[in-house]
Amino acid sequence: MPKVFNWQLGREMSYPYEEHHPDRQFAFVFNLNRCIGCQTCTMACKSTWTFSKGQEFMWWNNVETKPYGGYPQFWDVKILKLLEEASGESQRWNNDVYQGKTIFEAAEKHVGPEPQQVLGYLPTDEEWRFPNIYEDTPVGKPGAPMTFDQTGTSLPEHATWFFYLARICNHCTYPGCLAACPRKAIYKRPEDGIVLIDQKRCRGYRKCVEACPYKKAMYRPSTRVSEKCIACYPRIEGKDPEAGGRPMETRCMAACIGQIRLQGLVKINTDGSWTEDRYNPIYYLVKVAKVALPLYPQFGTAPNGFYIPPRWVPRGYLKQMFGPGVDEAIDAYLAPSRELLAVLQLFRRTNRIIFRYEIQEGPKVYETERHGKPFVMYNDTIIGFGEDGKELIRTQVEEPFHVRPATHQNSI
Repeated sequence: MPKVFNWQLGREMSYPYEEHHPDRQFAFVFNLNRCIGCQTCTMACKSTWTFSKGQEFMWWNNVETKPYGGYPQFWDVKILKLLEEASGESQRWNNDVYQGKTIFEAAEKHVGPEPQQVLGYLPTDEEWRFPNIYEDTPVGKPGAPMTFDQTGTSLPEHATWFFYLARICNHCTYPGCLAACPRKAIYKRPEDGIVLIDQKRCRGYRKCVEACPYKKAMYRPSTRVSEKCIACYPRIEGKDPEAGGRPMETRCMAACIGQIRLQGLVKINTDGSWTEDRYNPIYYLVKVAKVALPLYPQFGTAPNGFYIPPRWVPRGYLKQMFGPGVDEAIDAYLAPSRELLAVLQLFRRTNRIIFRYEIQEGPKVYETERHGKPFVMYNDTIIGFGEDGKELIRTQVEEPFHVRPATHQNSI
């Protein structure tokens, strides 16, 4: 296989195609500390894209309860096990460099009934049938699973825990679905890196379903072709009726009640790394603050979905899921810097895509110590700008407090 550079692994890796990248890349950050599992994002996507015959069990966006939940059931447990069995190696890191095999490299050693470009598996029909299985099911103390701690607990880690993991297609830099398709029906758009399936070329072989480690390529039996999240590309192109020609966030992003989602477009270098764009909020959260991490980077697909890890979950579990940067990401989130605190206010403040931000300094309003670190809060104003340089949103760190005039008996 040709060699490509995966910046999330810190090294080159094998991939079936030569290095080639779009001008910009669709990317997003989900703050898992805020997700309340309301499934509003799930239903926004369902009612827009997957409400037709043959799509009954197709959920391009889903929210699953970790550690037991998954759609399809136990998708991550199964691919992690396959990865270790096929490679004969553990998924280990040396500082920020991944030492194990990716799903592409492990496939070279795979022994089975037919050769594989990408290591994967096909879920059974039953595994697709229960998108909310084990919802709100916690890990208990050792010897007492699925039970709550009766004596209580405190941060940074809980003895009893679960968290909600919101997922859409990661529109990976090195997609497993694209690598495995024998028809070459899957491609990345050169203008924004969105991964799409050409419905006319697809023959429903389900190699993409087998190869995607996140199981976000799905087979539709009524049409006998595969489908997947399209990142609501008409909205990103500014063609939505309410867009006014400006790039808009996807339906799942715009519907998020918990304000966990921020979406953007980042500039890409020829080697797949991100071009420095210091005041793009996505670039800042991933590359500068380093508070947002990729989901299962060891798969090798270089996903463009990033997560701020939940601060109450045991670190060992999170490091398996998000890689070696977990401790630094959670520490940064627990006692955020002045700039990080301001950027976090941009989440869900507008349904337009923010390409750049500015911060206007405000007065100091609070000072304390958090988790052994000094923390100072300033009521700064952060301004988000669109692709055309025009202001989209202006908000403050402190939310405004309004007092209603007492005009009737029920006034608060």
